[in-house]
Amino acid sequence: MAATAEARDLATAAAHAAADKKASDIVVLDVSDQLVITDAFVIASAPNERQVGAIVDNVEEKLRVAGHKPVRREGAREGRWVLLDYVDVVVHVQHDEERSFYGLERLWKDCPRIEIPDLDLGHGRDDGDGEAAGEGHEER
Repeated sequence: MAATAEARDLATAAAHAAADKKASDIVVLDVSDQLVITDAFVIASAPNERQVGAIVDNVEEKLRVAGHKPVRREGAREGRWVLLDYVDVVVHVQHDEERSFYGLERLWKDCPRIEIPDLDLGHGRDDGDGEAAGEGHEER
């Protein structure tokens, strides 16, 4: 059973909110076949604790505006790995070192990735010229 449309929409919003604060290596995994407690993981990382906090705050704010509040928030005090549990979606924002050490993608490698449209993987979304920052003009 694949992740629900609502879970996919929530994961997409969380991924974009993380990208807005320059999160790196944003990955969304459909874990619905492996776990009964959630449908998707959003995994993002940052090079320092301050940026981890900024990403987490933005994800919470954007999802709150969309009508979602986490049922649980863990790790915020340390700022190295913060988990936001939205029941259908769990958001993991990790310091780069924790991301490398714990390797959530390796642990859940059998789970399919959910592609997020228009996600610039945290290098800035729109710089005002109608294109995501860092993207060149490609032939289509």
